[in-house]
Amino acid sequence: MLKPEIEDGQVSLADPAFRADVLTGLALRPRAIPARWFYDRRGSELFEAITDLPEYYPTRTETALLRAMGPELAARIGPGRAVVEFGSGSSMKTPLLLRAVDPSAYVPIDISGEFLLESAMQLAQAFPGLPVHPLEADFLRAFALPHAVAGLPKLGFFPGSTIGNMRATDATDLLRAMRTSLGEGALLLIGMDRVKDIDTLIRAYDDAQGVTAAFNLNLLERINRELNGDIPLEAFRHVARWNDSFARIEMHLEATRDVIFQVDGRPFAIAAGEAIHTENCHKYGPRDARLQLRTGGWTPIAEWTAPEDAFALILAEAQPVRTAP
Repeated sequence: MLKPEIEDGQVSLADPAFRADVLTGLALRPRAIPARWFYDRRGSELFEAITDLPEYYPTRTETALLRAMGPELAARIGPGRAVVEFGSGSSMKTPLLLRAVDPSAYVPIDISGEFLLESAMQLAQAFPGLPVHPLEADFLRAFALPHAVAGLPKLGFFPGSTIGNMRATDATDLLRAMRTSLGEGALLLIGMDRVKDIDTLIRAYDDAQGVTAAFNLNLLERINRELNGDIPLEAFRHVARWNDSFARIEMHLEATRDVIFQVDGRPFAIAAGEAIHTENCHKYGPRDARLQLRTGGWTPIAEWTAPEDAFALILAEAQPVRTAP
């Protein structure tokens, strides 16, 4: 639980890490704020709405792939593992996995505690005999798994190509942290989006209904609400663009006019046309994906791809570390 802080006679419950990342990010050139801060309750709800959009192919493509590969996945994994889902959100894909692999427990991990508990309760009702241990945590940082699953073999689940939101170095650090948390012999089922035509990619992150724009702009609303900001939301617009050098979609909040504002009592000025970089969504070729996993300490042992190689689910294992080739 966050400790309240008194600021100018008002009680603030802002996460200190959120405050630090925002103030540091707004002072950077170019400006950038980590994407993990999208996911307050409203942000989590907006993201779930994004997954239902006709332009947003990753969720429906990965879900169809999970349905199709269920029997083969069960044969590969076997029963009795504790499923640990990193960034569980509403856990909409999780029932497909749980029905396929017959787990001994389920540990959903998410940074949005209220949203996490609601979805964990729904899943516990759908699987009444399955122990469910929700864990509120930022899985990008070190954390301990619940004692109830410590001695169980584990299957990590990291769907949605969420790993694509990270820089290669951060993704490597995360994969290594996952390996440490889950232990040698653990398995990891991870979704990784493929490189594809640019028009399809842009539409997926700049939909006609403006839901992704609202998701992006909600970050500014959160800053205003939690950090006593006075950012004029109407002075910013959502921008999604493809960066071919990094094989990624980038999301930005671009100023449409010169703006001056305060956050946490500190002044900032952004000129028209300047932007705050809020998210990256890297896309992977087949070799890129396998190399990223191996760099993070995981050995790919099976792979399933959607039609037209649109998306991949890869099963990897935390094998003993080799001291020689």
